Amino acid sequence: MSSKTAVIAKLALRNLRRQARRSLLTAASMIAGGALLIFSLILGDGTHEQWIDSAVRMADGHLAVQSVRFGDSRALKDRMPSEYRALVERALRQGGLPGDIYATVPRLSVTGMASSAAGARPVRILGVDPAVEAAFSVLDEKVRQGRYLQSGDRLAAFVGIGLLEALDLRLGSKFVLTAQDAGGEIAGQLVRVVGTFRTGIPEVDRSLLHIPLSTAGDWLGCSGDVTSIGLLLGNSQQVPQARSSLQQRLSRHPGSDELQVLSWRESLPELDAAVKIDDFSNYLFQGILFGIIALGIVNTVLMSVMYRRREFGVLQALGLTPGQSASLVLAEGLFLTVLSGTIGIALGLSVTWFLWGEGLDLSSMMDNEWTFSGVVMEPVVVPSFRVARMVQGLSFIFLIGMLASLYPALRALRIDVAETMKFER
Repeated sequence: MSSKTAVIAKLALRNLRRQARRSLLTAASMIAGGALLIFSLILGDGTHEQWIDSAVRMADGHLAVQSVRFGDSRALKDRMPSEYRALVERALRQGGLPGDIYATVPRLSVTGMASSAAGARPVRILGVDPAVEAAFSVLDEKVRQGRYLQSGDRLAAFVGIGLLEALDLRLGSKFVLTAQDAGGEIAGQLVRVVGTFRTGIPEVDRSLLHIPLSTAGDWLGCSGDVTSIGLLLGNSQQVPQARSSLQQRLSRHPGSDELQVLSWRESLPELDAAVKIDDFSNYLFQGILFGIIALGIVNTVLMSVMYRRREFGVLQALGLTPGQSASLVLAEGLFLTVLSGTIGIALGLSVTWFLWGEGLDLSSMMDNEWTFSGVVMEPVVVPSFRVARMVQGLSFIFLIGMLASLYPALRALRIDVAETMKFER
């Protein structure tokens, strides 16, 4: 640091001490704003991660490998043949992908009808491997009656409570599934209810059911084939790198142009939009809050400039250039905002960690289950602490301090030395 820079820094700190009351009042608002900023960011991240985790467990995972045509058609004819399924599974077994892969699940999805003596309902039928699906999906945790599917089940079905009531079924009841098979023919399959679930989303509870993957393959004439292979990762932040690495690994093999790796953002566009809208509203609130705080900073620094016009005149008469006078004012604003903002972020982080580090219980605000964008909200939100958010918060506060100090600095830059030495303002 040069001697002139050191002098400017000392003068800036000295003036903040001279106007201690004014500085402390502005710093208090900045500390409160910084604490609120970091609390809302890490709580928002935790909420979004909870939404995403719940949604991807109900859907196809953080990443889904499928035929390039299946995403548009959702038809069995665009399924992933057994040789492509084996290609993907070999690529996953090699290991070394970025992120933590908690579960890999093959699924055979088809739209059909469920029929009983009481009537018929359109359903989404998922053929799953019970052994791995239990580690992937949340349905096995939402059992209302009976049990989830088990290895060795043959003609078993795990159905939503809404579908059970609509078809007037009970545990052990038989009903018929009808769908178009791989050959384009209408095929039926008799199954028996072994368990029911309730997600809290009526549309899902009335239309979704699980049957064993082997049963679905034999019934639809595509044994060994799947419509997708889903990957459950440690968190959504690992998705971009894992997707890029897996796509690159698959591209080395013949036939890989028939496959695509989709992220949850593409598989669940409604949830992606909901997360972005919530982020935008959070940023908008923070922008308004810090806009008000910035006006306080402008007032503090500008009043300092107006009351010290003679001082600036003397300093410039002694050799301080107008640019250095502006730098002095800018330094005061930056010292005030960065120091108080850093304290505020540390305070917000500490309070959040000690009071709600294990989760913020919102059950008192939720009389019933609350769904958002097709996702059931859990009553306990666990904050997500990320270094990137700390850096983002500090950068935002630094920017606010810089912008709020520009106008007072310009006023200091335009001070007329002769006028300030002639009259004391």
